Amino acid sequence: MNLLSVEEAVGRNPYPGRGILVGKSEDGKYAVAAYFIMGRSENSRNRVFVEDGGGIRTQAFDPAKLEDPSLIIYAPVRVLGSDLIVTNGDQTDTVYENLQKGQTFEESLRSRQFEPDGPNYTPRISAVLHFDKEFSFEMSILKSYEGNPDCNARYTFSYDHPIKGEGRFIHTYVSDGNPLPSFEGEPERVKIQGDIDSFTEELWKELDPDNKVSLFVRFVDLSTGKYETKICNKNK
Repeated sequence: MNLLSVEEAVGRNPYPGRGILVGKSEDGKYAVAAYFIMGRSENSRNRVFVEDGGGIRTQAFDPAKLEDPSLIIYAPVRVLGSDLIVTNGDQTDTVYENLQKGQTFEESLRSRQFEPDGPNYTPRISAVLHFDKEFSFEMSILKSYEGNPDCNARYTFSYDHPIKGEGRFIHTYVSDGNPLPSFEGEPERVKIQGDIDSFTEELWKELDPDNKVSLFVRFVDLSTGKYETKICNKNK
């Protein structure tokens, strides 16, 4: 699998949908997590990210224009002890609650499946970053099998000893389409370059200007556990 630049992975794709990128900074000092949302409808585009404790949540930019909130208003990022949970839906809470009960990341998602938004059947993508001993992370995608909603396909990927300067990128859709084609294969390898400011700027710049909505980026210092967060919202 080729190691892609942010421009190759994101900039050349008009509609990856929602995306999670997790890895390690090129100096090896930081764990990196990024999550972005895109939208084609007015309801999807009417959102911003706001900080919420150690995590973030989505919020309607103009509450008067909010239609169905069920699939667009949720907490994408939550912190549980030394774990950082990032997902594209309310399964963030499912993972959070079940990890508290002692379940594994994979077990915690057994009660969930793709979103009920046929004919797209948007995949649920999730990640958890572990900092209890050495930094490691897991990623998951729950999707319909070849667009067939009768079968829920589950894939989990685990990465120990992440490589510096490299992240894994999973997104909901291959690209634009009707219906939207679900992501396929293993999470893509993407370069992580620069500090949090330059990396956030690069990722935000490469997201399609018409469809991008919000971006979250966090760098976690692997020696101290302290973190810095950047949020970009198209709606201001």
